[in-house]
Order: sequence, then structure tokens, then C-alpha cells
Amino acid sequence: MSTINYLTQIHIEFGALNKLLAECERIGIKRPLIVTDQGIRQAGILSQALLQLKDLPVTVFDQTPSNPTEAAAQEAAKIYNLSQCDGLIALGGGSSIDCAKAVAILATHPGPLKNYATIEGGSSKITVNTAPLIAIPTTSGTGSEVARGAIIILIDGRKVGLHSWFLMPKAAICDPLLTLGLPPQLTAATGMDAIAHCMETFMAAPFNPPADGIALDGLRRAWAHIEKATNDGQDRHARLQMMSASMQGAMAFQKGLGCVHSLSHSLGGVNPKLHHGTLNAIFLPSVIRFNQDAQSVIAESRILRMAQAMGLSSATDVIPAIVDLNQRLGLPKGLKELGVNHELFPNIIKGAIKDHCHLMNPKIATSDDYEIMLQESM
Repeated sequence: MSTINYLTQIHIEFGALNKLLAECERIGIKRPLIVTDQGIRQAGILSQALLQLKDLPVTVFDQTPSNPTEAAAQEAAKIYNLSQCDGLIALGGGSSIDCAKAVAILATHPGPLKNYATIEGGSSKITVNTAPLIAIPTTSGTGSEVARGAIIILIDGRKVGLHSWFLMPKAAICDPLLTLGLPPQLTAATGMDAIAHCMETFMAAPFNPPADGIALDGLRRAWAHIEKATNDGQDRHARLQMMSASMQGAMAFQKGLGCVHSLSHSLGGVNPKLHHGTLNAIFLPSVIRFNQDAQSVIAESRILRMAQAMGLSSATDVIPAIVDLNQRLGLPKGLKELGVNHELFPNIIKGAIKDHCHLMNPKIATSDDYEIMLQESM
């Protein structure tokens, strides 16, 4: 058995799904609402979870969109209250887990959701009354199962963060078996999300040596195994390592992130169809280039230390190595392939500067800096 108590209680091992009923009993969830999506239902993973819950009266919301929205969370919250549920089980990728966190707020607090957005000063309004949550990831990327935050598209179209320790799942059940059927493209995109988390949080400004150590180890695991997991989805060892790297990236990013995520969050709000992990992979080289002369990055040889974790010989190898990896994984070469054009730049930049990750970057970006990053990422 592999159980970790750090931020929350984490079960990470093959077959960890069998801990679900015991975790419901430990937390006191007797009438759960499962928040998931149609893909998880069709893949048979929802059925596996329902079998574990035995005789518990379970309600299911399976309409989570690919980028979670306030509208979806509102619908699920209504179902939660009508069914007299007393807790949530998030089953799926980061979208389902983040959607469930929004439901945990809306089912127990008055709306609208923007009142609780970090950039609106809403974190303190999220209270202990928040519905308890168990998170079961089926991808290895966001790490939302061990994060205190959620990213949601509001009714007004903004993509914002919600952050509170009351949103931290009471338990994370990380079963690599649930990721064996993940398609190669999604494995690659979510895997690069984990790598971006580890790299960006390691470069972030706040002082947090434990988070730095976790991030570097997560980077080492992800860099060594992402291609194996992408090319052979049944490689159990690679899947376990990627699930750990994803979890570690989110453990570490309690420290903060930076411009990669400021841009990804903003562009994801402009076009919700774009995959967050894919955007992170595209923005990462340009942001590292921007960060490389930041005082803290130079003083602590942070890019060199990342290179060492990646098995590279020098700091100058990091950016080309990421570009080459993206290409080998079959990810888009740039934003142009995703339909992004220069006309969108002003709105993207405006959103990036207002994003909660903006001030965590080791070097504060101006509008002109963001325009250069976007241009380099085209």
C-alpha cells in the first residue's frame, strides 16, 4: 500500500480505486454526487467507480465540458441539492475535478461564482461549509486532485482561479490503471501540463525549498517517461511515473506559477476549445527564455538545475529540448496551428496581466513582454 499524507491523504498505486468506499466512510460521505464527463462514462470508468460504492445512494452528473464552466457547475449544484447529497466524487481529468470544486462552493454558498474568484478577492468568502470532495484523476497532467484551486470559465467569459484550502480534496485516489486507455495525443498534452507545472513552479518567485525539491523530482520522472507513456499506453511503469509527476507538480505549485499559466489561462478564456496542457507546452520555451536573466533564476542556477533533472548537459539545452520533445510527441508547433491570430493578442495580454499567476513569475512581464512571448509562440 502507498499512502501519502501531504496536503491531503493520497493513495497512489495500481488498484487504488478500491479505497473509494473506505474514503467515503472516513470522510462521512453517505450520499455522493459523482462529477464526471461522457468520455469517462463511455470508457467504462464510471461503472468501475459505481461498483466500488456498493449500496450507497449515488447521483451522477456527467456533463462536465472540456473546459469547466460556471454554467455546468450551477447545473450540477442544483442536482446536488435536489438529491440531498452530502459530498462529491470527482472522476476524470482536471476539468471534472475543477468543476466539482466549483460545485462544492455553489452547493453550499450563495452565487454567483465570480464572488469567489481569487482576482476578485473572493478566497476569504469560501468557508468551511464547502462540500467535501474526493478526487480520482484519470489523466496525468493537472494534479488538481492535490491542489487547493480550480480554474473555471465564468458566465461573463473570464477564465479565473478559485483558491481556498477548503477546496482541497479530502482524499486523492491516484490509480494508474485508470490512465491505461488514455489516447496518445491526450497523454502527451496532459503530460506536458505536468512538466510545465514542475518547471514553472521551480522558477517562480516565492521562497519554498520543499516545493522546489518536489518539482525537480517530478520533472525528472515526467521527462524520462512521457514518451514511453505516449507511445505505449499500456506501459504500467511509465503510467505510474507520469501520475506521480502530475501529482508532484500540483504539490509544488502551491508555491506559485507564472507567465506560462497567465497566458494559457487567458487564451483558454478567449477560446475555451483549446487544451490547457497543449498551450502550456507551446508557451513554455518562450517563457523560459524570458525568465533566464531573472536575478533569482541566475543566482540559484535554476535553469541548469532543471537541465540536470532532464538529463541535459547544459542550461542552453533546455529550450531546444522542449521544442524537440513537443515535436516528437506530435503536439502543435505553435499557436498558428490552433487558429490563434494577432488580432487576439490584446485580449490575451489583458487577461494575462490580470491573472493570479502573473505576479508569481520571477520577472514581472509587461504588455510588451507578453506580446513578444505570443509572437515567439506563433
